[in-house]
Amino acid sequence: MNALLMLIPLALLLGLLGLAAFLWALRSGQFDDMDGAAHRILFDDDDDQDGDQDGDDQDGDDGEGPGGTGPSRP
Repeated sequence: MNALLMLIPLALLLGLLGLAAFLWALRSGQFDDMDGAAHRILFDDDDDQDGDQDGDDQDGDDGEGPGGTGPSRP
């Protein structure tokens, strides 16, 4: 019985703390864009990092070592 006198207020305090954290996240905009990341992964980036727009490698170095077994090492 004495344990319940401590556990019930503790449970209420943790519940209120969780509710306060949820309301803070809601007000700070954490849940504004729920679909952005899901849609963003479906589209390719048009920016190519090395400037090769068509995707073929002109110098023949495809980043693989001898025999095409993996990345080349210096």
